[in-house]
Amino acid sequence: MDFNTILKEIQDEIQKYFTKGKLPNYIPMLAQADENDFAMSLVTLDGEEYHTGCSNKKFSIQSISKVFTFTLALEHYSKELYKRVGHEPSGNPFNSLVQLEYESGIPRNPFINAGAIVTTDCLSSIYENNVFSKILDFIKKVSNDQDITFDEDIFISELGHGFKNFALINMMKSYHNIKNPIDDVIQTYFKQCSIMMNTKQLAHAMLFLANHGKDPFSKEPIISESKAKRINSLMLTCGHYDASGDFAYKVGLPGKSGVGGGIVAVVPKKMAICVYSPKLNFHGNSLIGTKALELFTTKTGLSIF
Repeated sequence: MDFNTILKEIQDEIQKYFTKGKLPNYIPMLAQADENDFAMSLVTLDGEEYHTGCSNKKFSIQSISKVFTFTLALEHYSKELYKRVGHEPSGNPFNSLVQLEYESGIPRNPFINAGAIVTTDCLSSIYENNVFSKILDFIKKVSNDQDITFDEDIFISELGHGFKNFALINMMKSYHNIKNPIDDVIQTYFKQCSIMMNTKQLAHAMLFLANHGKDPFSKEPIISESKAKRINSLMLTCGHYDASGDFAYKVGLPGKSGVGGGIVAVVPKKMAICVYSPKLNFHGNSLIGTKALELFTTKTGLSIF
């Protein structure tokens, strides 16, 4: 299959969508992104790579980080993790307080904000003061890139404007579902959201989930095959907030979005994909990124359906 030609076709066909969507202004630093940016990267399990657009440009991974923290938490806690965070679609916005209160401080899944804060808290109980460095080290490992770091300015911007996240963590603390100091947990959460990566790095970082939990090059197991299957299942059903069903319907791949404009997706047994475009749709997902992935699966027939 000629992936270079397919990526070029996609880049041409998404041009008409650049007038749509908007930058996320509730995190001021994210509103400074170049709204004309677009990048897309494919990395196959046998090491072939295909890229288009500004694939070397780094952006904050935001909620894509939840895949990595969930992987770490699931590895340590296994089924015990589900006592504190569920695995069902939310059907509500990613920062809904109403649903969290209705369900007594137990988040629906680890890919909404409340759920990711709980998984960060779980990791804090294991790694204590080293929790962020452990998360970052894990991301460096699966991406095979030691130069990845976080953006201090984006971290400070989120810390100064993440009022709903503070409300979420305080509510969960009131239900005894946060075990560590609130300030420590929320700062770790904002730092992981502020990690900077490009589409090339993120595509590499997701390969273990396309390969039954193993690094396809070193053959090292990152997580068990059964747990990799569960992570992929949750990405399919919960990876795009209250638009997860629509994404599954149109794209047909396990994936995870972030309000920084990135989306990662997995084609099991074949490849990992990352697309970046910072203007978001109503649900907080990259508008052009979603369309690009829909075009990709339509043109290639590479979906799980």
